[in-house]
Amino acid sequence: MRTLSMDAVQKANSGHPGTPMSLSPAAYVLWNEILRYNPVDPNWPNRDRFVLSVGHASMLLYSLIFLAGVKSVNEGEDRNAPSLTLEDLKQFRQLSSKTPGHPEYRFTSGVETTTGPLGQGCGNSVGMAMAQRWLATRYNKPGFPIFDYHVWTFSGDGDQMEGISSEAASIAGHLQLSNLTWLYDSNQISIEGSTELAFTENTHKRFEGYGWNVVEVHDAQDIDLLKRAYEMARAQDGAPNGKPTLIVVHSKIAYGAPKKQGTAAAHGEPLGDEEIAGTKKFYGWPEDKKFFVPDGVMEHFQAGIGERGKGLNAGWLSMIANYKAEYPELAAELEQMNQHELPAGWDQEMPVFETNAKGVASRESSAKILNAIAPHVPWLIGGSADLSPSTKTNLTFQGAGSFQPDNYGGRNLHFGVREHAMGSISNGIALSGIRPYCSGFLIFSDYMKAPIRLSAIMELPVVYIFTHDSIGVGEDGPTHQPIEQLAQLRATPGIMTIRPGDANEVAEAWRVILPLKEKPAALILSRQALPTLDRTKYAPASGLAKGAYVVGDCEGTPDVILMGTGSELALVVGVYETLIAEGIKARVVSMPSFDLFEEQSDEYKESVLPLAVKGRVAVEQAAAFGWDRYTGLTGAIIAMHTFGASAPLSDLLTKFGFTPEKVLEAARNQAKGGKAIGGKI
Repeated sequence: MRTLSMDAVQKANSGHPGTPMSLSPAAYVLWNEILRYNPVDPNWPNRDRFVLSVGHASMLLYSLIFLAGVKSVNEGEDRNAPSLTLEDLKQFRQLSSKTPGHPEYRFTSGVETTTGPLGQGCGNSVGMAMAQRWLATRYNKPGFPIFDYHVWTFSGDGDQMEGISSEAASIAGHLQLSNLTWLYDSNQISIEGSTELAFTENTHKRFEGYGWNVVEVHDAQDIDLLKRAYEMARAQDGAPNGKPTLIVVHSKIAYGAPKKQGTAAAHGEPLGDEEIAGTKKFYGWPEDKKFFVPDGVMEHFQAGIGERGKGLNAGWLSMIANYKAEYPELAAELEQMNQHELPAGWDQEMPVFETNAKGVASRESSAKILNAIAPHVPWLIGGSADLSPSTKTNLTFQGAGSFQPDNYGGRNLHFGVREHAMGSISNGIALSGIRPYCSGFLIFSDYMKAPIRLSAIMELPVVYIFTHDSIGVGEDGPTHQPIEQLAQLRATPGIMTIRPGDANEVAEAWRVILPLKEKPAALILSRQALPTLDRTKYAPASGLAKGAYVVGDCEGTPDVILMGTGSELALVVGVYETLIAEGIKARVVSMPSFDLFEEQSDEYKESVLPLAVKGRVAVEQAAAFGWDRYTGLTGAIIAMHTFGASAPLSDLLTKFGFTPEKVLEAARNQAKGGKAIGGKI
C-alpha cells in the first residue's frame, strides 16, 4: 500500500504520499481484520462505512479498493469488473481516470463520500452514524438487526484544526453515537511545517470534554495495538452509556523515507526517485520495481475482508428475506427509500391556500405543507441550526418526536448553532438513503457553502430551507439581511434554487423538490407575509414547475414585461394592474427559479420572455447579479446594490426603491422604449 501510493504520486508528479505511507498499517488492520464489508457487494446496506476525511491521502483508499478486490457497482459499469485495476492506479490524477486527486462519490465504487475539504468527511460520518441509529430504531425488530453497522473515519491534523470537526464532534458526543469511531493521525505536520506553529491544544482532553471515549496508540506501526484500539471502539457500540471513540494514532509522516520522514516536504509533493528508492530499501522492497504487487497479496485480502464480508453479507441477505415475509410493509418502505421513490399519495394532503390580500409568510405556508407531507414520507427527517421556531421547520404531528439518545427514531433533528456541521451531517444522512432537510436563515448559508457545494457535486437530494430571505428582516440590519446569497446559490452548478412568491407557489415548490433523486434544492422563504394571489384571476401556481411563467398578460405583444420573485411578486403584480388600467400593454412574470427556467425549451422561454420585447423590469430584494440575462442590457433592474440597513421594513422599502412608485416609473420608461443607465435603478 505504501509503495503503490509513492509510485502513483511520483508518476502523476502530483499528490500527497506522506500520509498514506504512515497510515497504511492502520488502514490494513481496519480493512482486513475489522471492517464488516463485502468487496463484492460494496453497496450492501448494512456494511460498515469507511470515510477518508483526510481526502488528500486518496491513494491510501485507492490502494485498499484495488487490493481488497472491490467490485464496480456504478450505473452502466460491468458489475463483475473490479472497481480499480493496477492500470487505474497508474492513471492517478489524470483526466477521466477513476483515481482523481481526491475521492469522489459516484465516480469510484468503494468511495462512500466525496472528501477533500478538510473536516467534511468527519461531518459526513456523524450523519451516517445518526442515520444508522434512526434506521435501526424504525426497522430493526426482535431477531432482525437489519441495521447495526459501524462508521469508521480517518482524519488528520488538518481535519482537527477545521471548526466543522469540532461542531460535528460536539453533536456526536451529545447524541452518544457509540457506533462512530474517528482515527486521528497525529503526525504533527501540515503544509507550513510543524503543527507547533499553530496547533498545540490537547486534543485528547478536548474530545473527552465532548463526551467521547479516547484511546491512544503511540506507535502507528504496531498492528497489534491498532487492532486492540479498534476492538475497544467497537465494544463501545451497544455498551451501556457507550460513547463515540477517538483513536489518536501517533505517526511519522512518510514513514521510512530517509530524508523526508517527519517533514512538510513529504506532505503534498512527490518524494522523488532517489528518496523512493531509499524508502523501498528501508521497507525491504525491490528498489527497481514500480507498482509492484507480490503474488499472494490479493489472495491475502480475499481471505480476510473478502471471506468475512461474504459471510456477513450472505447472513444479512438471508435475514432480510425472512424479514420481508415477517414485516412486508416495512420491507416495502425500505425498498422505496433505497430507490429514492416516494410513497403513493405523498402529496394528497397538500393544502390549497385561499386568496388573501394580507397573505401569509412563505415560511409559515411551508410549515403547513411540510407537516402535511412528512407523515406520508416516513424517511423525511430534518431540523435547523437552533432556529426551528423561526424557520418553521419543526414537525408537529403526533409521533414526530426529537432525535435524542433516548429516542433515535425522532424525526426532528436539533443541530444547535452549528450551520457548517448541519450541512455536512445532512450529506451523511442522504448518503445513507434517508431524505434529510435542514434549515437556517439565508444569510447563514454562507456558513454552509462547502457542504452545499458538496451536495451538488455528489448529487445528493438534500433540501436546504432558508428563511428570512431579504431586507424584509428589517431591524436586524445588514448583518442579517441577505444580499449576495441568492446569486451565490444560483451560480452553484447542480443545485435547484426556488424562491416562491406566494403560499400556493410554496406548495408547488415542494411538489418539484420532493421527487428529486439526484439533486439538492434550496427553498428560499420569507419572514414577512406575502399576499396570496387570486388564482381565478391569475395563472395557476403550477407554472412554478417551469421556473418562470406568465401570471398576468395583455392583449397582443406587451410593451413591457415585469419580473419578480418571492415577496416582490405581489409588488410587480400590483404595478401590472396599474399599467393595464393606464392602457399600457404589460405582462407580469413570476420567476421563482432560474434553474428550472433554464431547463425549458427555447420555445417555452420565448413564450414567456419574447426576444422582441425589449421593455423589461426585474425586481428583487437581492443582488442584481444574474438578472441581466433576462432584462438585457437596456432593461431595468430594481435590486440591492449595497448592503441593507437597520430599520422597520416600510422604511427600508422606501430607502432602497422597492415601492410601487419606483417600479411604475421604471416600467413606464421601459414601455416607452427608454433605457435604464447601466441597467440599474
